[in-house]
Amino acid sequence: MLASNLIKVFIPSMTSFVVGIAFAPLLTHYLYKFRVWKKATGKTALDGTPAVEFERLRTTVHAGTETRTPRMGGILIWVSATFVTVGIWLLARIMPIPLFEKLDFLSRSQTWIPLFALLAGASMGFVNDLLDIRPAGERGVRLPVRLLFVTAVSSFIGWWFYAKLGVSAIGIPGDGTFSLGVFIIPLFVLITLGLYAGGVIDGIDGLSGGVFSAAFMAYAGIAYFQNQINLAAFSATLTGAILAFLWFNIPPARFWMTETGTMGLTMTLAVIAFMTDTPGNGYGIAALPIIAFPLVVTVLSNIVQVASKKFRGKKVFRIAPLHHHFEAIGWPSYKVTMRYWIISVICAIVGMTIALLK
Repeated sequence: MLASNLIKVFIPSMTSFVVGIAFAPLLTHYLYKFRVWKKATGKTALDGTPAVEFERLRTTVHAGTETRTPRMGGILIWVSATFVTVGIWLLARIMPIPLFEKLDFLSRSQTWIPLFALLAGASMGFVNDLLDIRPAGERGVRLPVRLLFVTAVSSFIGWWFYAKLGVSAIGIPGDGTFSLGVFIIPLFVLITLGLYAGGVIDGIDGLSGGVFSAAFMAYAGIAYFQNQINLAAFSATLTGAILAFLWFNIPPARFWMTETGTMGLTMTLAVIAFMTDTPGNGYGIAALPIIAFPLVVTVLSNIVQVASKKFRGKKVFRIAPLHHHFEAIGWPSYKVTMRYWIISVICAIVGMTIALLK
């Protein structure tokens, strides 16, 4: 049984990686053919004021990349993961041999919800990215609209957890569970919004791919040891697709992930964290701030920066979010990226340990 379950997790993961690698040249061709990048540069700070330090970085460290590096690289991730997930499911029905039936991990109890979250977020992100590459002066879907979308989808999923799956409590390591009742729904919404806000970590070549792959790999391990094998296989499949994206996103990036990647992945990460909590008799939510620590720090640095400018009249960081601050004080981009990778792996290991405490 152990070997069988490992095969069910690793084969889809490796297949997703191979599919992503094979799909990348075709995706690259069309992204460059249709010039899928911003036609105008420029950025405002979180409080609406001119982003002076960011503009300095853009014209020095990242000179020219904003208007010559294609966006929408996240397509590679969700297309590859969905292709493998649905493809294996179809094979198990068209050719119902034992191997395909064993590999099939698309199930109502474990993988329907995270797959829905992935495709819903990726679709809205795709629309945003399409609008973001329009002529000069135009931008993508306004942030309030995107936040409303994330809120609406996460409210529906939170209701599904509560009403359909009977989830009304979160696991507390060493202390059993903490009952929230219907308030589990707004908790899920807040966590999803928080993770989505951390998606701006997609700001340096190779950074987001390393952070997200470590997080989903950790949850694949958590789900596996909690005997949620289908969920583990889905998480591992996403990891394989993210690593395929990362292969082409390391400096100099062939394309960037942007919203069609980050929105889908952050929403899916929130779902998987909840799935590995009380539904799996584990502590997936308690482990989330550690496993997703780079995303958490990204959000907190933005909050601290805005609050400090509002109430103290001065900045804490040269630039927010934090990874750009490190660039602004002189760290090479590759050093920031690699150190984030190291921290992500350490956090993934620690988070897994906490989630599996019994």
